[in-house]
Parts: sequence; structure tokens; C-alpha cells
Amino acid sequence: MTITVRVDKEFEHTLEVLAAQEGISKSALIRQCLEAFVERKQGEQSPWELGKNIFGVYGSGKGGLSTDRKNIIRKKIHAKRISD
Repeated sequence: MTITVRVDKEFEHTLEVLAAQEGISKSALIRQCLEAFVERKQGEQSPWELGKNIFGVYGSGKGGLSTDRKNIIRKKIHAKRISD
């Protein structure tokens, strides 16, 4: 498969220099870079996967805080008004 990538002259020169230092063509250098990028991205874990072993470990013991938040806030406001 052929893929065309447009780069500015300065970047093309940088590619030429790096490819020459490696003793490979610009195409081979770009191919190696793309393969390394794809391999790295495929090996990355999602935020959930990275934190799944700690999620919920330090819970408050109070279930439903996120779903019952409006009632919790109402009760706190009511309790504050009574104490004032």
C-alpha cells in the first residue's frame, strides 16, 4: 500500500539526515516510526484498566452518594438552616 504524507522542506531535510545516519531510506525510517507508534498505542491501557485495582478500595461505605446527591445536599442545607 502506498501512503502519501506532506511535510515541509525543513522536516524532509531532517528525515533525510536521520535516514542517512541509520543507513536506510526515508520510507523505511517513516515505516519504522509508524510501526513503533502503532505498537506503543496498542499496548497502552485505558484509564479504567490503569486504575481498576484501586477504584472503590477507599470507599466511604455510603452507597448511592452519586445517585442520591440531591437529597443529601437538601438534608445538609435543611440541617444548616435549623442550626442557624
